[in-house]
Amino acid sequence: MSSDVMTVVRYETPGVVRTLDVAAKALLVLLLGLALANPEASGLEGKGAEARAIGYPLLAFAIPAVWFFSWRERASFPWLADLLVTITCFSDTLGNRMDLYDRIVWFDDWMHFANLGLLTVAVLLLTMHRSAGLGAVLERALAFAGTAAIAWELAEYAAFLSRHSERQHAYADTLGDLALGVLGALVAAVVVHRAWAAGHLRSTAPQLEHPPVVRTAAG
Repeated sequence: MSSDVMTVVRYETPGVVRTLDVAAKALLVLLLGLALANPEASGLEGKGAEARAIGYPLLAFAIPAVWFFSWRERASFPWLADLLVTITCFSDTLGNRMDLYDRIVWFDDWMHFANLGLLTVAVLLLTMHRSAGLGAVLERALAFAGTAAIAWELAEYAAFLSRHSERQHAYADTLGDLALGVLGALVAAVVVHRAWAAGHLRSTAPQLEHPPVVRTAAG
């Protein structure tokens, strides 16, 4: 008679990462709630507040949902990747709340560069092994970033740009946003690959680093 024993490696996550992740999610939900209640004060009036109120929570809670239903029996929760995804939603919402997009001329460019870079890091940590070569990492980053950047611009146009008074100037802005987003993704890919090569980020996606081991015991 035999039985299968599955051993799953669990990693401890620095408390600061968990705290930042939970805090960012809570503040995101709060800011979006305030935006729905008073779009003008949130800086999101005419900028698709309703679309953000739906899309951002879906994105911010996507990893917890997938982990709970598919990964929790075989992997530690990927706190770092989840934090990076949450930051992208939170930073855009906070930037609008503080009116940074209108007050700082380069803030929109920075957000496209940085946020797509953060999302790319999360995707790489969740879908690739640390032994992957630079070429494979860059390929995955470009595939994701190109798709994500185009999807964002289409969503932005559908949500509010199509009715915006400055839509005639949107073409040049869209090209710049796409270029900056892809550039941010390429920088992120190089950073992740160098971190892996230096022996860092080994426990951020344990379902890839240590797959479940099945042992057969006789008895």
